[in-house]
Amino acid sequence: MTFDVVIVGAGIVGAACADEFAQTGLRVAVIEANQIGGGATAEGMGHITVMDDSEAQFALTNYSQQLWRALADELPKDTEYEECGAMWVAADDEEMVEVHRKKVFYEQRGVPVEVLDAKALAEAEPNLRDGLAGGLRVPRDGVTYPPCGARFFIERAQARGAQLFIGKPVVELTGKGARLSDGSFLAAGFTVNATGSWAPELTPGINVQKRKGHLVITDRYPGFVHHQLIELGYLKSAHSIASDSVAFNAQPRKTGQILIGSSRQYGVEDKQIDQPILTRMIDRAIEYMPRLAKLTAIRTWTGFRAATPDKLPLIGKSAIENLYLATGHEGLGITTSLGTAKLLADQALNRTSAIPIEPYLPSRSTEEAAHA
Repeated sequence: MTFDVVIVGAGIVGAACADEFAQTGLRVAVIEANQIGGGATAEGMGHITVMDDSEAQFALTNYSQQLWRALADELPKDTEYEECGAMWVAADDEEMVEVHRKKVFYEQRGVPVEVLDAKALAEAEPNLRDGLAGGLRVPRDGVTYPPCGARFFIERAQARGAQLFIGKPVVELTGKGARLSDGSFLAAGFTVNATGSWAPELTPGINVQKRKGHLVITDRYPGFVHHQLIELGYLKSAHSIASDSVAFNAQPRKTGQILIGSSRQYGVEDKQIDQPILTRMIDRAIEYMPRLAKLTAIRTWTGFRAATPDKLPLIGKSAIENLYLATGHEGLGITTSLGTAKLLADQALNRTSAIPIEPYLPSRSTEEAAHA
């Protein structure tokens, strides 16, 4: 069988790519070894958050968030899309300095934010502990339930003619197509590797590593948390590329449940619960929100983020002719999925991009390795 594009991976990024290419009228095939919206898509928190670790990270997260907001009215109810806002929590005066820096950064780039002092923070989130210095509210930040989002994009792509091959592991991927485990071959004008932290298995040599994380979800406690809460120390945790780390991150779901994170570990390939890390993560959450200790946790799980050394995804042509990459999003795959799909289609179809594509090109990883 022959297609214009064969996409491997039906997580949120691959699904968004399928939807984008199908909209252009291309003949699209999507191959998924397991289930739509599985893997990191099912294992993550589902935040849609603008980040400012770098100009490139801001550009992609902000662009992608705008795409999510424009799509909001079309999303089915089961995607649970909601602009609950994010609250960056400052523990002390030093972190309040970072709050004010972030405020300036966001406002200069057109993102509305609000600085809260200690009293206003306590009123906005009464279950946070006393003694915190304040926070930064980013009202447009939101959450969604990613597996249903991925399914929505796949179904929309199928309605436009895309074909789905599910339960079919890929054993070989080139720019000319994909060979499946049953020996069949799907030929293509070009291919896309959107398999997250497993991308190097199909495209050896790309600089993507697995970064393990833990999450906990509670029973239903409506109104216990109002915003997506993120400690400013989260940035230090996310930046660490060697040591294991934890940070407070709590997210309200429309169901009334609360997702609690987060942890980061490199060099761990198994999905077993790491009890010492989990204990550190929960203790950190309780340090910020003591009443969490009285809530009932109903499930704990782990997953793998696809991480790159510079914290930016790989979006675009690989070293293999006609093979494109859409991976390495780490903890921002849900946020950046729609922007990734646009930028990838822009390259493949020679369209002009809304934001500069250069910071995300896979060739930068090769250049960095050559100069290391």
